[in-house]
Amino acid sequence: MARRERLTEKLVRDAVPAESKDYQIFDDQIRGLAVRVNRSGVRAFTLDYRFAGRQRRMTIGRWPEWSVTAARERAKELRREIDLGEDPLAHRDDYREAPRIEELIERYLREHCSKLAPTNASDQASMMYKLVAPHWKNRLVTEITKADVERLLAKIAQGRARPHKDKPNNRARKLQPARPTPIRANRTGEALRKMFNLAVEWGMRPDNPASSFYRRVENARERFLTKDEINRLAMALDADEDQRAAGIIRMCMLTGARVGEVRQARFEQFNLDLGIWAKPASTTKQRKVHRVPISEDVAAIVRQRKIVVPAGNPWLFPGEIPGQPVKEIRRFWRRIQREAGIEDARIHDLRHTFASLLVSGGASLEMIGKLLGHTQMQTTQRYAHLLDAPLRAGLDAVADAVRPRLKVVHGMHDGQRSA
Repeated sequence: MARRERLTEKLVRDAVPAESKDYQIFDDQIRGLAVRVNRSGVRAFTLDYRFAGRQRRMTIGRWPEWSVTAARERAKELRREIDLGEDPLAHRDDYREAPRIEELIERYLREHCSKLAPTNASDQASMMYKLVAPHWKNRLVTEITKADVERLLAKIAQGRARPHKDKPNNRARKLQPARPTPIRANRTGEALRKMFNLAVEWGMRPDNPASSFYRRVENARERFLTKDEINRLAMALDADEDQRAAGIIRMCMLTGARVGEVRQARFEQFNLDLGIWAKPASTTKQRKVHRVPISEDVAAIVRQRKIVVPAGNPWLFPGEIPGQPVKEIRRFWRRIQREAGIEDARIHDLRHTFASLLVSGGASLEMIGKLLGHTQMQTTQRYAHLLDAPLRAGLDAVADAVRPRLKVVHGMHDGQRSA
């Protein structure tokens, strides 16, 4: 027979643990309320009830964190839920089993990002692990609100303090002030929007809290090398002893290709008879095969690489690891920057310079977009302002054609002329 008494603080405190098993003391006022006394001496309040023909036991909380009065009030609330046809223990189980942000991130990276280009996938994984997970890791997917998204993106946009990279000793580095990173916030917002769209598809939540996040203004960097800088760069490349890395930079300048596409170029991708470079989908940002025409100078680089690269090696620019292409040329580029006097120029700026030279030569934005592999016209529109020079030349030609010609008119009297 179950022991029933009026539960009091003194009764719970003085209850003696049994050596052989745990036991319960039921309250004589609230049906099913009891204090469970464990063999270890731990005491906890429980509620026994029947739901849909099943005997259930729910732990309310441990004593003394929960007082008898608090446990009795909670038991009354739970009893009301049971009388209304709800199973409080089922709600708790649902909460425990509900997917958390950590699980959503893992599934997003596994099922979605694995299909992206390696660089893009790595960047998104970095954003999720370094920027999102530390703030939301243990929260439920359903708990995240639009306000949570905006607060997180605002914090990311503020930036963070970074070590001063000019100091050689890591321990002696001083933190630089935080620099705003609005572009990083926008990219994180885009990743969150996609992740929560998938969460809706996967049945983890009914809506997307990042569907309309506040997009911060992005001031796209536009750095174009001048003709003098291009000449200095070409001279520095010719004079450098590392002609393998110099060839990569020349290919970037002559094709407008991304440095990753050039590094991973293979001889089989080039048809020198037709003057075509077929970039495979695995190396392009748009994840599609990108066929572009190449100039005779590019073809000459490919022929020269065939001479210096050992037979049987498929890579145009093989790396130090056998069977792998060149991994990185950042040190080489920093050296060339100093020698050419273009310290503020990035390798990617060679792509912008390539586009600017095309525009100055009269190429249309559609042509530039195809050569650069842009999938969206708005990406190519960043070069639209460069069309002003050829357009102005055209306007000058029109003005010159319609400009009235001055004629000399002889007057009635000798010596009088009018124009």
